[in-house]
Amino acid sequence: MRLRGLMEPLINSTEFSEIKSNIQNNKFPLAIYGLSDSGRSYFINSIYEEDDRPLVVIAHSDMEAKNIYEDLSFYSLDVYYFPVREVVFYNIDAISGDLRWARLKVIKEILNTKKKIIVTSIEAFASNYTPREYYKNHIIKLKVEKEVDFKEISRILVESGYERVEMVEGKGEFALRGGILDVFPIDEEYPYRIELFGDEIDSIRRFNVESQRSIDKVKKLEIFPAKEIIIDNNIVKESSEKIRKELVESVNKISDIDLKSKLSSTINRNIEGLENLLGFETMDSYLPFFYDKMESFFDYLKNYRFILDDTERSIGKLNSTYIEFRENFTMFLEKGNILPSQAKLLMDEEKVIEKLEASEIITMDIFAKTREYLKPHSLVNLKQITLHNYQGQLEILIEEIKAKKELGYKTLILSGTRTRGERLVDVLRDREIESVYKDEVDNIQFGEVVITFGNLLKGFEYPEQKICVISDKEVFGEAKRKLKKKPKNKKGVAKITSFTELKIGDYVVHVNHGVGVYKGIKQIDVGGIKRDYLDIVYQKGDKLYIPVDQLDLVQKYIGGEGKVPKVNKLGGAEWQKAKLKARKSINEIAQDLVKLYAERSTVKGYKYSKDTEWQRQFEDEFPHEETPDQLTSLAEIKEDMESSKVMDRLLCGDVGYGKTEVAVRAAFKAIMDNKQVAFLVPTTILAEQHYKNLKKRFSDFPVKIDMISRFRTAKQQKATIQAAKEGNVDILIGTHKLVAKDIQFKDLGLLIIDEEQRFGVKQKEKIKSLKKNIDVLTLSATPIPRTLHMSLTGARDISVIETPPEERYPIQTYVIEQNDQLVRDAIIREMNRGGQVFFVYNRVENIEKMAAYIKDLVPEARVTFAHGRMTERQLETEMMNFVDNQFDVLVCTTIIETGIDMPNVNTIIVWDADKMGLSQLYQLRGRVGRTNKIAYAYLLYTKDKVLTEVAEKRLKALKDFTELGSGFKIAMRDLEIRGAGNMMGSSQHGHMATIGYDLYCRMLEDTIKLIKGEISKEPVETTVDIKVDAFIPSGYIEDENLKIEVYKKIAAIESIDDYMEIKDELEDRYSEIPDSVYNLMDIAYIKSKAKLLGVEEIKETPKGIIFKFVENDKDYIEVFKAISDKYKDKFVLKFGQSPEFYFKQSSIKKEDTLAFFKEMFDNIIKVINM
Repeated sequence: MRLRGLMEPLINSTEFSEIKSNIQNNKFPLAIYGLSDSGRSYFINSIYEEDDRPLVVIAHSDMEAKNIYEDLSFYSLDVYYFPVREVVFYNIDAISGDLRWARLKVIKEILNTKKKIIVTSIEAFASNYTPREYYKNHIIKLKVEKEVDFKEISRILVESGYERVEMVEGKGEFALRGGILDVFPIDEEYPYRIELFGDEIDSIRRFNVESQRSIDKVKKLEIFPAKEIIIDNNIVKESSEKIRKELVESVNKISDIDLKSKLSSTINRNIEGLENLLGFETMDSYLPFFYDKMESFFDYLKNYRFILDDTERSIGKLNSTYIEFRENFTMFLEKGNILPSQAKLLMDEEKVIEKLEASEIITMDIFAKTREYLKPHSLVNLKQITLHNYQGQLEILIEEIKAKKELGYKTLILSGTRTRGERLVDVLRDREIESVYKDEVDNIQFGEVVITFGNLLKGFEYPEQKICVISDKEVFGEAKRKLKKKPKNKKGVAKITSFTELKIGDYVVHVNHGVGVYKGIKQIDVGGIKRDYLDIVYQKGDKLYIPVDQLDLVQKYIGGEGKVPKVNKLGGAEWQKAKLKARKSINEIAQDLVKLYAERSTVKGYKYSKDTEWQRQFEDEFPHEETPDQLTSLAEIKEDMESSKVMDRLLCGDVGYGKTEVAVRAAFKAIMDNKQVAFLVPTTILAEQHYKNLKKRFSDFPVKIDMISRFRTAKQQKATIQAAKEGNVDILIGTHKLVAKDIQFKDLGLLIIDEEQRFGVKQKEKIKSLKKNIDVLTLSATPIPRTLHMSLTGARDISVIETPPEERYPIQTYVIEQNDQLVRDAIIREMNRGGQVFFVYNRVENIEKMAAYIKDLVPEARVTFAHGRMTERQLETEMMNFVDNQFDVLVCTTIIETGIDMPNVNTIIVWDADKMGLSQLYQLRGRVGRTNKIAYAYLLYTKDKVLTEVAEKRLKALKDFTELGSGFKIAMRDLEIRGAGNMMGSSQHGHMATIGYDLYCRMLEDTIKLIKGEISKEPVETTVDIKVDAFIPSGYIEDENLKIEVYKKIAAIESIDDYMEIKDELEDRYSEIPDSVYNLMDIAYIKSKAKLLGVEEIKETPKGIIFKFVENDKDYIEVFKAISDKYKDKFVLKFGQSPEFYFKQSSIKKEDTLAFFKEMFDNIIKVINM
C-alpha cells in the first residue's frame, strides 16, 4: 500500500477496532459520524484495506459520487465510478454513448470477482437492469492459436450492440474483411485487429485509428458488450409480441384519435427498429419487455459491503427520484408516448429501503441523528475536522504546520506536481521546518512532515489519531490535478492522410478538366489488360474515365459548408479561365506573403535568454498534462524568441485546446528579460476574462498585470497608462484602445493578439504599425487545415494545436424533435445543479419573442437574450450580466461560438439544429463540458417537418456526430475551410470556392516554392500507360470508399519510404498483396521519379515503351547522358524539340519491366544528383 504509513494511526485506533469488531460480528447497520469532505475517503480506504470484501460507496448525488471517486483515486487504483442511468421517454433520434460505456466498464469490473470499490449515487439503486447472465454470455474471449468462427463472432457482436462498418473509427464498431476482424471494444484505448491463419487466430494487434496501422501485438483479448440492452432473435420475437399486445390494450383505452395515432406510430416505429435488429435509441426505457426477471443493483453487488454517505440527504434524494419519475411517467403516458409496463423500470421504493436495511451497511454522517430507517446497531464517533481553506496564504499555513509538528502529528502535504512538491521542501526548510518528499509513504513518523504527489478536494485532520493531510488547494490556492500520462504510440502515425470519403454523386475537381460529378469506379478491359477508372460526368452528360494511377490529379470538391459548385463543360475554356484567374490571384498573395516574410527575417529583433529556473517553476505550476501539440508549439515559439529574428507566429487551435497557456508561457519568458507584454483582445469581456485568469496564473510570481477597458474609471485608466510608460506594468491587457496613440510602453517586447480577424480594418492598420520590430504571437480559435499549413511553409510561421486536452468530460448529446417539455426539463435540471443554459436561436428578428416564450415555459428561470446586431456596449452588458450569474438562460445567436469561457454553463439547447452547418454545431457544442460536471447538448429540429434532402443528410451526420464519428470529421473539415478563408482573406475565398480547396492549396504551395526558388519550374503531370494489370481486386478490398482511399495513397507515392509504408499498411490491414496491386504501386513509384526528371509520358507501343519529355525542356540532356553511360544497349535516344527515348522490350523479360524501370530511375537520379 502506497500510503501505509498514513493509514496506520486510524487502523490501529480504538474506534477503528470497534468498527472492525462490529463488521466481524455482523452488527449492521453501523453508523459512523463526525466525517465530512475528504476525511471520508481516508476512512473508506482504511475499511477497504482492512476488510477482504469489495465495497460500494453510495452518495446523495452524481456530483458528490464523482467527488468521492476522485478523492478515493488518490489512495487506490481499484476505484470505479458508476454514472446513473437516465430514464429517457422522449423519442430521441440519437444519444451519445459515453455515459453508457462508462457504466458498462463498471459492470465488466463487477462481473470479475476481484476486490474493488464502486462509487455511485443512490439513484442507481432505484433502477432495474439487464440480468448479468446476458452480459456473461456475450463476453467474447479470444487468444492466439484459438480456433474461431468470424461469422459467429459477428453475430454476438451485433447482439451486444456493436455496429458493423467498413472501417473502424470509433468505440463500439467492428469491420470484417476476409480473414481479418477489426473491433474497438468500449473499454479499451485502442481498437484491435484479429487475423486468422485458416480457422486459427494467428495474431491479435492493437492499431491506431488515424493511420489504421498496427501498433503492437497482444496474446489475448476480451470484448465486452457495447450496449446495456442485449437482444437476440428470441428476445426480439417475444418482446415484440408483448409490446404489440400492450399497445392494442392501451389504444383501446384511449378515446382521443390523435393520441391513438401518436402512440401507435411511436411504438410501431420502435418495434420495427427492434425487429430489424438495429434497435432504437430509447431501448433502455423498454427494459421490462425484454427480460422476464430483471435484476437490481443489489443483485449485481451481492458480495459487497455498503457505505452510505450523508444518510438523510441520500434517502431524501431517493424519495424525490420516485416522485419525479411518477410525475414524468404519468405525463408521458397521458401524452401517448409510452406504455404502462414501462413503470417497472424502477424497483418499488419500499423494496430499495428494505434491501438497504438488509445489507451489510455502514452509514457515514457528520452528526448523529435519530431516524426511522436504517436504525444503527451501534454508533462510532471518529471526530474528524475539515481543514480551514488557506487559499494559498502560505505564512498562515506554515504556522499551522509548525504547530502540528510540535504536537507530534503525522503531517502529509499533497502536491499536484512532483517538482512543486520538491520545491516546497526548500520553502519549508527556509522557514526552519524539516520535511521530506516521498513518492511512497509507506512509513511516516509522528512529528514528521512528508510531502507527496497527489491531490484531494480538501484537507482534513483526525485530532485523536494525530493525522493531518493538507491538500494542494490549501497550499497553493488552487488544486493542481495532473492526469497519468497515457502511453503515446510511436508507431502507426498517419504519414499520408486519407482521401476525404468520396461517395457516388459527390463533386470532384480534375486539375485539367475542372468540376464534374463522381459516378463510381469502373473496371475496363482493353486487350486483355484490366484497369480501374474513375467515372466522372461533366456538363451535358459527357463522361471522362480517369485511370486510378492518375488519382493525384483528382480531388473531392471542397468549397466550404453548403457550397454547390458549377459543373464544367468537358473541353471548354471556362475551367482554364477560372484556373488562370485563381493562379494570378494566388501569385499576388504569395508574392506579398514571401516578401513580408523575407522583410521580417532581415529585421534584427531582441534575442531572448534561455529559460530560467523561474520559467521552469512557472510552467510546472500548470495544473494539467500538456498535450504534445502544446509542447511543440511552445518549443517553436521559444526558438523564435531566442533567435535574433523578429517573431510573427500564428498559433491555431480549437477553443479550450490550451492556446492561452502557451501564450502565457511566452509572456513569462519576455518578462524574465525585463520586457513588457501587450495582450490585445477583440472584446471587453474577453479582456476582463483574460485579466482574471492571468492574475490567478501569475499569483505565485511578482508579475504586475493590468487592464485597459471601459470597465475601468478614467482615473484608473490614466494611472495604468502612466504605469505602462514607466515600466511598472509587465502585462497590459486591453481591446483596440491598447493600440491608441496615448498608450506608450517603456520597453515592449511581445504583442499577443487574440482573434485578429475580429478587429476592424482601421484597428488592423494600427496593429500593423505596432508589429514592426517587436515579437508578435497571434492566437486563432478557428483551426486551419494541415494542408494549408504545409502550403504556407516558408511564407508564414504557424503552430497548430490539434490534440484536445485529455481530461475533457463527455458531452451527453441528444438529437431530437423540438419539444417544449424537453426544453423545460433541460433548463430546470441545469438550474437545480446551480448551472446556466445557452439557448441558441439564430434568428435575430424573433429572438426577443423566443426569450419571452422561454420565460413563459420556465417562469422559475431568469432569462435574457443577446445577438450580434446589438451595440457593442449593449452586448457586453448582457454578456457580463450572464457571466456574473445574474441570469439562468441566455437566448442568443451563434455569437457564443468562440471566445468567452463560461464554465458554469453546462447545458446548450440548439433550436433548428438541422438548419445549421456541422462546423457551427461542433463549435457550439464545445462551449459546454469544460468542468467536472456532465454537460448536455440538445440539438433540436422542427417537429413533424418534412426535411429537405440536405437537412436530412445533415441530420444523419448529426447522429454520427454524437459519437464523434464521420460527422465530426466533416465538421472539422468545414471548420478548417472557414479558418483557411479567415487566414487568406475574403478575396481568396472566392477562388477556393471556384476551383476547390485542395487544388487551391496545391497551387499556393507550388507558387511559393517557385517564388522562393525552391523549384525552377512547375511540376510536370506524368502519365503512364504500360500494359499490365494494375488495379485493386474487389476480393481484396470490397468497399469502394476504402478502395478510393488506397488508390489515393498509392497515387501519392514519392519515395521508397512511401512505397514501403503503403506495402506495410496493406499487408497489415488487408493481408497479402495481389500482383495487380504491386503493379499499381510500381507504376506510381516510376511515375513520381519520371515527374522529377521532366518525363511527361510513358507509353507502351508495338515498337516498345516510349518515354517523352516536356517540349523545349533542356533537362533531358543530363538524363540521356546517364542512360547512354549505363543502359546503352536497352534504349534508343531521340534528340530535338520533342525529345524521347524508346525502351527495347526484347532486352528483358516482360514481367521484370516495372522492377527494371524502378531501378533505372533511381540510378539516373543518383547520377545527376537530384
